[in-house]
Amino acid sequence: MGETEGNCCSNSSNNPMLSTEEALKIVIKISDRLHPITVPIHESLNRILAEDIRAPDPLPPYRASIKDGYAVVASDGIGEYPVITESRAGNDGVGVTVTPKTVAYVTTGGPVPDGADAVVQVEDTEEVKDAPSESKLVRILVQARQGQDIRPVGCDIEKGAIVLKSGELIGTSEIGLLATVGVMMVKVYPSPTIAVLSTGDELVEPTTGSLCRGQIRDSNRAMLMAAAAQQHCKVLDLGIARDDEEHLEKIVEKAISAGVDILLTSGGVSMGDRDYVKPLLEKRGTVHFNRVLMKPGKPITFAEIIAKSVEEKAGKRILVFGLPGNPVSCLVCFYLFAVPSIRHSSGWENPDLLRVHACLSHPIKTDPARPEFHRAVIRWTKNDGSGNPGFVAESTGHQMSSRLLSMKSANALLMLPARSGVLSAGNSVEAIVISDISSLPVNSTSTTVGLLPVFGSNKANVQTMAESEGAEVRVAILTVSDTVASGKGPDRSGPRAVSVINSLSERLGGAKVVSTAVVPDEVTEIQNVLRKWSDIDNVSLILTLGGTGCTPRDVTPEATKSLIEKDTPGLLHVMMQESLKVTPFAMLSRSAAGIRGSTLIINMPGNPNAVAECMDALMPALKHAMKQIKGDKREKNPRHVPHAEAETADTWEQSYRLASGNSEPQCSCSH
Repeated sequence: MGETEGNCCSNSSNNPMLSTEEALKIVIKISDRLHPITVPIHESLNRILAEDIRAPDPLPPYRASIKDGYAVVASDGIGEYPVITESRAGNDGVGVTVTPKTVAYVTTGGPVPDGADAVVQVEDTEEVKDAPSESKLVRILVQARQGQDIRPVGCDIEKGAIVLKSGELIGTSEIGLLATVGVMMVKVYPSPTIAVLSTGDELVEPTTGSLCRGQIRDSNRAMLMAAAAQQHCKVLDLGIARDDEEHLEKIVEKAISAGVDILLTSGGVSMGDRDYVKPLLEKRGTVHFNRVLMKPGKPITFAEIIAKSVEEKAGKRILVFGLPGNPVSCLVCFYLFAVPSIRHSSGWENPDLLRVHACLSHPIKTDPARPEFHRAVIRWTKNDGSGNPGFVAESTGHQMSSRLLSMKSANALLMLPARSGVLSAGNSVEAIVISDISSLPVNSTSTTVGLLPVFGSNKANVQTMAESEGAEVRVAILTVSDTVASGKGPDRSGPRAVSVINSLSERLGGAKVVSTAVVPDEVTEIQNVLRKWSDIDNVSLILTLGGTGCTPRDVTPEATKSLIEKDTPGLLHVMMQESLKVTPFAMLSRSAAGIRGSTLIINMPGNPNAVAECMDALMPALKHAMKQIKGDKREKNPRHVPHAEAETADTWEQSYRLASGNSEPQCSCSH
C-alpha cells in the first residue's frame, strides 16, 4: 500500500518525527561492519580493504633506464666511445661493467650496468659510420650529469612500504598495485546480502498484460533490486506480499532464514488500517524510528530483527528498511538511508553520499513544513551564473512522490529548506549526488542546464520565470540557429517572441514565457529541448524560431515531426497565408505544427517580424486550441459564426461576441 504525502507535521509523544540527520545517525550506529573475507584480486573490485598491504620488494628492484639510450660514465663527457654490451628490459644486466671511456646500449626499463652513472637518450647520440667492422662506436653529443634518466632502486616503492591501507576502496589502479607487489589474495569487507519485498493487494507483476481496475504493476521491486545491485550487493527477490498479516510474516521469516543482512520492503508503512509492516516489525524486533521530517518519504521505518531459531541462524541481526510505497519516496529513502547503511556494513570509513553545492538555474518553490529532497540534474559548467566555474542544477519537473518520471535522469537530490516561498535562480543549495555525473557534458557558458545560453541577461530570464508561476498558459520559446548558438551573432527573434507573448498574454488566457533557450541546427539538440519542455515541464505552447527553410542546415521541421503525435495543418495554412502577404518566398517554408501530449508545438520563421505577424494571425483560434488539447469539454462545441457576419465584424473579438451573445469569446471556426 502507498504512503500519504501530506504536509501535516504534528507528532505524538509515542511517534516522534526525527530529522534526516538524526535518523541517519541511528542507521549508521545500528549498522555493523560485516566480517572480512579473503578473495582473489579479480573479485576485489569495488570492495573495501580490510588489511594493510606492504611491498615485499623494492620497485624497481634494480637501477632502471628511463629511456632508450646509452649508459655512460657522466664525467667522460662528449666524445666517441665503444659500445661494450647491451642491456635490454628482461635481462639481469649482470656480468659486464661499464668502465670510463666505454658505454652500454640500454632500452627503456632495462637494468643499468654496474659502473655507469647516467643514461644519454638515443636522440642525443649518433652512430659512427666509419668505425672498424669489429667494433661499434657511438658519438655522445651532450654532457650527461650523474643520475640522469636512471630510476634508482626503490624510487617508486620502498621495500616494506605500505602501498594500500585498510579502509581504502579497491579500484582498477589498486588492483594493479596488488599485482605489482605480488598479492593475489586479499582480505576485504563483503557487501551485504539484501532481500527485496513489495507489499500491497493492488500490485501485480510487471509482466502482467491488461490491468484490472485497481491494479498497478510493481515497479518498486525491480527498481530496488537494481539499486542494490548497483551497490555491489547480492540480491534476493521475495516477490509481492498481500496485505495480510500472516502472509507477510511468512515471507519475512523466509528472508530471515535465508541469512540476509538487510531487508528492504516497500509499502505498508503508512497510517492505513491494512498497513501491516510496522506492526510486524514491532512484533519481531525493535523499531528505531517510523517517521522522518522530510519530503518525500515521511513514513520510512527502520528496524532490526534478531534471529531466534537455529533455522534462522540464531543471534544474527537483520536490518529492515520499511520504505514508502510511492516509487519516488521509496527510491529517495533508499539513497538517503539504505545506501549509507550498505556502505558502512561494507567497510566504508565515510558511508555518506557525495555532497556538492550547486546554483539553481531557475526558481524552485519550497515546502513550508518539511525539508525537501528535490530531484534534479546537476552539471559542471565554466560559468555557474556568478562568473565562476561550478555546478548548476535544474529540476526534473513536477515532484509528486508517485511520479517516477521525476527520478528519470536525476543525478542529484537538492536539499531545500522547509520554508514558505521561492528559492530564486542563482541561489546555492546543497546537492546529494545519487548517480554518475561524469557522463554529462561540460557546458561552457550556460546557466540553464542542458541548454545553450538564453537570450538577454540571466537576470531578465529569471524574472520572467519567477513571474510565470501559476500562469494558465505556459509558453516556451526555442531559437534554432547555428550563428546564435555559437555566439557569432545576436538573437533578435527570441526577445521579439517574448515581447509578442507578453503583449498577447490576456488574449491567450494569462500566458507567460516560462523557458527560453538557444540550440544549433541539430536534430538531436532540438528534440532534447522539445521533449523536456513537453514531457517533463508540461509547457502549454512551444514556439520554435528558425530552421524552417530549404538550406541543408534547416532541420527544425524534421526534428518536430518525429515528436508530434497529432498534426495541426490548419495553423500552418493560416501562417502561410499571412506570410505570403509580405513575401512570395514564404511559400518555401517547411514549417511543422502539432500536438505532443498536452503541448502544442509550432515552428515559426526566424525573421523577428514574422513572429508577430504569425501570432496575430493565429490568435482567433489559439486559446481555444490549447483548451481543447488540455481536454476542456466546454471547448468542444463552440457556436459557428457565418462567414458573412465574421467578415463584417471590426475585429475577431467582435465576431466571437456575435457568436456567443455576450462578452466571453467563443470559437468562430466550423467543426
